Amino acid sequence: MAHLVAAGHEVAGIVGFSFATFGICWAWINYSWFASAFDTDDWAYRLLTMLQMIGVVIFSLGLPSVFASLEHGGHIDNRIMVLGYVVMRVGMLFQWLRAARQSPERREPCMRYAVTILIAQVAWVVLALADTSLAVFIACACVLIVIELMGPYLAETRTVGTPWHAHHIAERYGLLAIITLGEGVVGSVVSLEAVTAVSGWDLSVAAFVVASVGITFGLWWIYFSVPFGELLHHRRERPFIFGYSHIILFGAIAAVGAGLHVVAYYLEAHHDPETYAWVTISQTGAVFSVALPIATFLIVLIAVWRSMFRGDSLLHYVELALTVLALAAAVALAAAHAPLALSLVVIALAPAIVVVGYEIGGGHQDQARALERQISGTGSR
Repeated sequence: MAHLVAAGHEVAGIVGFSFATFGICWAWINYSWFASAFDTDDWAYRLLTMLQMIGVVIFSLGLPSVFASLEHGGHIDNRIMVLGYVVMRVGMLFQWLRAARQSPERREPCMRYAVTILIAQVAWVVLALADTSLAVFIACACVLIVIELMGPYLAETRTVGTPWHAHHIAERYGLLAIITLGEGVVGSVVSLEAVTAVSGWDLSVAAFVVASVGITFGLWWIYFSVPFGELLHHRRERPFIFGYSHIILFGAIAAVGAGLHVVAYYLEAHHDPETYAWVTISQTGAVFSVALPIATFLIVLIAVWRSMFRGDSLLHYVELALTVLALAAAVALAAAHAPLALSLVVIALAPAIVVVGYEIGGGHQDQARALERQISGTGSR
């Protein structure tokens, strides 16, 4: 996505990124919730896990073709990616069938998972083999995504459900958040090696490194300030808000990394315009590509907090307003042709505002009181 956005193909980059993010997150989410409920850790379980790992490799190998086809228009070349996704999901199909056979009291929810997975995978294969336009593919894919999302809902709300463990789930999600944050920084820093090798360090490069670490550290701090494990433990009827919203949260974290990579491309083009002649994005666009996913992450996380706690907090409104103001100021500075280093420093302040507000503005106390209401069952709604 960073490559396409930097080259001026924003829509193609976002479309490809969205489908890739859903495929990655959805396969991982399903595996995590299953493992929390039915991890037998026997030889069959491990072999099926290996099968899913093979699917991950195939899925990854198919991503370049997807983005390349989107860049050139026409139809989307997603056959390899879909093959990898189906391999991952077929592994889960067998896992759910095993659980249905070995856990009779949970047979009904397990079979609902299995049936929806089977229907969706057959449809994904048909869609991948069909030579459709991009618009038709997107429309059909949205329908299939709804089918995928309905599987857990029908299994967990219309039956006895599965015996997942709240703290285990929260830990799994937290680990993927850390991995995603780290990958974004690694990709951005690696892309700067060409700049430092040619021109050495300057103020913009130094500001970029500081901003990358500051943004990543701030998002990490904010995410792990929310006691998701305790919330899920005391409110087991609210797993879908937590589980499904994280697809957007993980995507936003990854998009922050992609945005930082776009800024790195911009810096490389500034130092070596001949080699990076394909980079057409402006300084404003580069800064905006970081600001937008940061805003998305914060808005969604606050919305999840409010929805799961069933509460309200004036601190959230103040933090969000100041954060959006900082992000807008960073973009405005870039549009005014201020030094890129200044925009990067300002944009790094956005998550810091939330961190400082939480730590000194009574965030701990507000959250403790909200959690106590949930434990006692006296939430506001």
